[in-house]
Amino acid sequence: MAHADEPHDESLSGRLNWLRAGVLGANDGIVSVAGIVVGVAGASSDRTAILVAGIAGLTAGAMSMAVGEYVSVSTQRDSEKAMLALERRELREMPREELDELTQIYQDKGLDAELAREVAVELTKKDALAAHADAELGIDPDDLTNPWHAALASFVAFTVGALLPLVAVLVPPPSWRVPVTFVAVLAALALTGHVSARMGSARPWPAVVRNLLGGAAAMAITFAIGNLVGRSV
Repeated sequence: MAHADEPHDESLSGRLNWLRAGVLGANDGIVSVAGIVVGVAGASSDRTAILVAGIAGLTAGAMSMAVGEYVSVSTQRDSEKAMLALERRELREMPREELDELTQIYQDKGLDAELAREVAVELTKKDALAAHADAELGIDPDDLTNPWHAALASFVAFTVGALLPLVAVLVPPPSWRVPVTFVAVLAALALTGHVSARMGSARPWPAVVRNLLGGAAAMAITFAIGNLVGRSV
């Protein structure tokens, strides 16, 4: 019986792929657009300039994240397909050697020779490719990474994350724009850090602290640069 706090779902790798793309996209959206709008707000109080810069940053960032994820995951999927094709050929051309290899893998995991052979034979009878792909490559042939899923998750997550600092900097009066944005962004980063850690069964505080320090540094630096540029032009 599976422990309640242990992930035993067969689609764990797919869930973690979505989680990775989603969390990275949201964090990038929050921090990137927060840096842009805070930087512009440090240089100018013109609401239109801040809005245009924020929307441009949101659009460019969301597209960049989606394309980057698609290319990255497509490359990974192509590699997985190539390895599976090689495994199919080896199973077809030298099944005996492949059975010996699978047996050795289970012996290396701690099974005695007789039991390892029995396990290898039974798994090969059921689904030879799946057995070898899992034991040798760590791949599920029926659950390859999907580049479209990763791209969509990144695009949506970045957009949702980016909307928060954009709204936060536009709604308050000019004197409150930067403080309100700082507070809203840090609260959002604390939430994404906590959620990502909990879904990955990790301690939340290290992730929260990393997010807060990174976000605060990004906003402080961009605000200082924007303020300096605004004073010099």
